[in-house]
Amino acid sequence: MTGPGTAPAPPSRGGRWIQHWDPENETFWKETGEKIARRNLFFSVLSEHIGFSIWTLWSVLVLFMGPEYGLTPADKFMLTSMVTLVGAVVRVPYTFAVAIFGGRNWTIISAGLLLVPTVAAFTVMEPGTSFSTFLLVGLLAGIGGGNFASSMTNINAFFPLRKKGWALGLNAGGGNIGVPVIQLAALAIIGAGGGPRVLLGIYIPLILVAAVMAALFMDNLENVKNDTGAAKDAARDAHTWIMSFLYIGTFGSFIGYSFAFGQVLQNQFGRTPLEAAYVTFIGPLLGSLIRPLGGWMADKYGGAKISLWNYVAMGVATSVLIGASMEKSLALFTAAFVVLFVLSGLGNGSTFKMIPGIFQNKALAKGLEGEAAAAYGRRLSGASMGLIGAVGALGGVGINLAFRQSFLSYGSGTGAFVAFLAFYAVCFAVTWAVYLRRTAPRVPATTATSEAKPQLSYAKV
Repeated sequence: MTGPGTAPAPPSRGGRWIQHWDPENETFWKETGEKIARRNLFFSVLSEHIGFSIWTLWSVLVLFMGPEYGLTPADKFMLTSMVTLVGAVVRVPYTFAVAIFGGRNWTIISAGLLLVPTVAAFTVMEPGTSFSTFLLVGLLAGIGGGNFASSMTNINAFFPLRKKGWALGLNAGGGNIGVPVIQLAALAIIGAGGGPRVLLGIYIPLILVAAVMAALFMDNLENVKNDTGAAKDAARDAHTWIMSFLYIGTFGSFIGYSFAFGQVLQNQFGRTPLEAAYVTFIGPLLGSLIRPLGGWMADKYGGAKISLWNYVAMGVATSVLIGASMEKSLALFTAAFVVLFVLSGLGNGSTFKMIPGIFQNKALAKGLEGEAAAAYGRRLSGASMGLIGAVGALGGVGINLAFRQSFLSYGSGTGAFVAFLAFYAVCFAVTWAVYLRRTAPRVPATTATSEAKPQLSYAKV
């Protein structure tokens, strides 16, 4: 038996499987767990980073595709919408693959799978290829979006509750940076007069590096069991779907705008591919870098509070975008769009931190304590993250389809921004009503009984 002040024996590492993992035990965490968790976090970020780059590959490839490719703006928005859709859908099976194969093992597999869409795009990327072929190859790139879900589920199990906001924010932020990095790479290649195959050729060896590093330095956790019951329980819980809705407002915005920003600049303001590439990376870069800060602020002040006011700020930025779009002010439009990216990244960190806190609170309300409460929270939060990440990513599909329809109907993105403003207002209302509004009076201490059920409060999640 291990006492509360004693660190458990070092974990068995046979076959890179760790048999014992108890991050909530502070002695274990300080003496054994933290070093292992940080190492796994680092190489998880590397693999997820490459996954995001491949997922958003077509957001930059369409900038290379001039009139000689024969694609209309509507075709390009449809292409990026479908890539986003696949990335959202595959997040569900990727979440549960961690429990089936192990976090390390699945990271190796999922990294290796990225070779398929990259090599396929390298093969077909030339004028004369049909739109249906581009669409099919683009759909393959969607598997890169699944790496986020498996990576977040895996890292969620490594860290204690008090560190999850920072760890999940850093993991996701490091992955999100894959978006601006591939856009920067495209900028450099376009500026040097290179073609899209040069960009693809750079990423093929990087994918191999990510897979090899995962094999050498990551671990599987034995206590992350394949639990189909957890998936069913998470799907039945209303908070899974409420948080999915809220995550559409943050991550859906981030990934949707990442795919669409360059195309909006080209189609609404007449920017050339090079001119668009000069600014499209800035928003995703800042939004990715600030995501860990959103998680840290959520750890300190409560994810619900940070998310609430973040939706207000997103609404203000969107209102400025509407005005800039109507006035055709490129400078104001670009600045407001970058601010909106930053806010989406901040909200990504704060909303995802809410998930483990919500299920931990539910465990306490059930009367669970200590490791039992932590295990319950890990079980349901890990299962729900895949569903929430998948639904949130669908917001990116909606954003690209909204832009497509707005350009078809009005010749600009203004109509789409009006719809986004209304959606952020609903996100604000839901966050306040579900997680911050106090609906039940407190029981006075003089009348409380030992049989009273614990009050379920989400004010600090």
